[in-house]
Amino acid sequence: MPVPVSTYRVQIRPGFDLAATAELVGYLADLGVTHLYASPLVQAAPASQHGYDVVDPDRVDHERGGEPGLRRLRAALSAHGLGLVADIVPNHVGVQVPPANPAWWDVLRHGPTSRFAHWFDIDWSATGTVVLPVLDDSPDALALLRVEDGELRYRRHRFPIAPGTGDGDPRAVHDRQHYRLVPWRRGDAEVNYRRFFAVSGLAALRVEDPRVFEATHRLVLDWAATGVLDGIRVDHPDGLADPTGYLAALDRRTPPGTWVVVEKILAGGETLPAGWACAGTTGYDALREVCGLFVDPAAEPALTGLDREVTGAAADWPALSHSCRRAVATGILRAELRRMVALAPEIDPDPGTVADALAEILACFEVYRTYLPEGTGYLERAGSAAVRSRPELAGPVAALVARLADPRDPLAVRFQQTSGAVMAKGVEDTAFYRYTRFTALNEVGGDPSRFGVDPREFHAACAARQRHRPAGMTTLSSHDTKRSEDVRARLAVLSELPGEWAEAVRDWARAAPCGAFAHLLWQTAVGTWPIEAERLHAYCEKAMREAGDHTGWADPEPGYEAAVHQAVDRLYDGGGLAARVAAFATRITPYGWVNSLGQKLVQLTMPGVPDVYQGTELWDNSLVDPDNRRPVDFTARRALLARLDRTSGGGLAVPPVDRTAAAKLLVVSRAARLRRDRPEAFVSYTPLPARGTGADHALAFDRGEAITVVTRLPVGLERVGGWWDTSLPLPPGRWRDVLTGASHPGGAAVPVADLLARLPVALLHRVGI
Repeated sequence: MPVPVSTYRVQIRPGFDLAATAELVGYLADLGVTHLYASPLVQAAPASQHGYDVVDPDRVDHERGGEPGLRRLRAALSAHGLGLVADIVPNHVGVQVPPANPAWWDVLRHGPTSRFAHWFDIDWSATGTVVLPVLDDSPDALALLRVEDGELRYRRHRFPIAPGTGDGDPRAVHDRQHYRLVPWRRGDAEVNYRRFFAVSGLAALRVEDPRVFEATHRLVLDWAATGVLDGIRVDHPDGLADPTGYLAALDRRTPPGTWVVVEKILAGGETLPAGWACAGTTGYDALREVCGLFVDPAAEPALTGLDREVTGAAADWPALSHSCRRAVATGILRAELRRMVALAPEIDPDPGTVADALAEILACFEVYRTYLPEGTGYLERAGSAAVRSRPELAGPVAALVARLADPRDPLAVRFQQTSGAVMAKGVEDTAFYRYTRFTALNEVGGDPSRFGVDPREFHAACAARQRHRPAGMTTLSSHDTKRSEDVRARLAVLSELPGEWAEAVRDWARAAPCGAFAHLLWQTAVGTWPIEAERLHAYCEKAMREAGDHTGWADPEPGYEAAVHQAVDRLYDGGGLAARVAAFATRITPYGWVNSLGQKLVQLTMPGVPDVYQGTELWDNSLVDPDNRRPVDFTARRALLARLDRTSGGGLAVPPVDRTAAAKLLVVSRAARLRRDRPEAFVSYTPLPARGTGADHALAFDRGEAITVVTRLPVGLERVGGWWDTSLPLPPGRWRDVLTGASHPGGAAVPVADLLARLPVALLHRVGI
């Protein structure tokens, strides 16, 4: 199958290598997916747990099993009729360990004359050296330099020595090199190579240069040409100089029909550029739409008031996200801001004014980048917003917008490469941790200011996806999501119980005060309970440092962090607080399970290629990475699937919706198998509106010969008395529920109570006329 019907994402790492993945293939085939979707496979930095810090794109990562491991995996996939989709990283490579990256090592050794110098986006003009922010804060850090085995060394770091420059004391040797070691704190202001976001250990590549493209894609192109690889997931196209040109080059150099998706976050209403040679995105737009269906918009005023009460301030999302984006542009990305200013000397005699105007435009951007020439409207809106915000900058802003609208202008290119980083770091990695009104909405690709998704809006989005990008990926969880799909599903229940939630938060905050962070802590606790103390402590440390308003990664504030950790400890000290939190989590968990089943079935059957992130075929309460890359118990999943296959379907036993998660595994496996075995049943999209008192609590759509029916807002359904008078009109034919085996006649309105008698979701397949 050149285009996947469904995928299963596996995080291949040193602790779960290619051989272990090969052993998993039989289970994936039984689950019903058609393609394994692998994290990056090429050589990454030593001990890398994620693979995005590629150091050599021309060989398979030896810690993940090397070429023999890949051959073994490919053989297993072929034996079971599965394809392979691999993640590739065209934007950057890992340089944290210079000896591990041959190209970077050569650049450090030979400088601008290196045969790899054109690979990297380095500004050699100022000093003729690469600025490497690795030293500690001590004023005599360079005194720790030493020359050993023909290398310059600083603590655990190793650097090459240029030919003919190795004599003398270590400091003098350092001063002769094509690189300059500086304190790490100066990196954000002084680094002169483009990075991935603000990560100094990831240096950006210039794949717009055909030589760089060929050199860094040689292996993956060979995999595609020889059938090792069936599809490609492109990481972070926003960082590329010319995403349209890159995707066109990838399309030319891969066999016809190669499935390509891009890790692209779209704002609400935004679409992929029409000229992009790809099937679609990796599905964060679908995630936003699906999860929003299960949020009750009526709770917005109550939860807004509670957040103001808990945090002591009236949160203003537009203002907060603007300030966070501006802080990122002028803070951790100020080196990029400086490089842009250098490209625009005519805008204003004062470079500070130019920097101010650029930062304001970046802070006002509502999307990740413009994708010129198609996205000029977003640029113009950002410029207008910048002028409203800072009228005194009207002249420089207008002059900059004129240049930024020209796709051939080097300033416009660099601005587009920077705007996505500002959005990602300012919104996803800062504002999302500060804005705590309702954290189920604080998700990659999400908009916390939009409280839920109306079913009509969802249906319209699905119809558009079916028309324009039917082979794009859909997802609910990934290695980048802030919370797993099941955590968000449980948190969605809070929108139906805002009064009960408010009383609980007031009680807990009195028992374990931790300031403004409290609202995030309590939502995290009830969304993941029972969660191990170590995991919750680790999450809180990351969350409060990412927020950066009271503590941070560079300068942790011990007193503030201690207060938060003490509040966490109260949840595990055996006292009354733990019991009260557990009781509330127990109260909402069954409703969360209903939401989980609903959103999973919708994602698996809506237009697009559904991905199942590793382990999420059962309940999964993971939080942001690295928590969502924890080992998965596949042995238990394999055994549970075998038991389901022996006992379910055909009117036999249907598993209860309980802690075993057998019901979710049933939904995932049966939906995936139906899509695999009956692709002709999923060729169109038609909403099916329910009728009756419970109509607002049902969502249904017809894919041609398959109908999805799910429960939404389950607490409210109980309040209106259930499905007692609610019906759903089924198209003509006889319909069999592949989850329960129940049969239903079509051509008439069928009681929803009958459709959902045994599970809160149904997947109907037309089996007769």
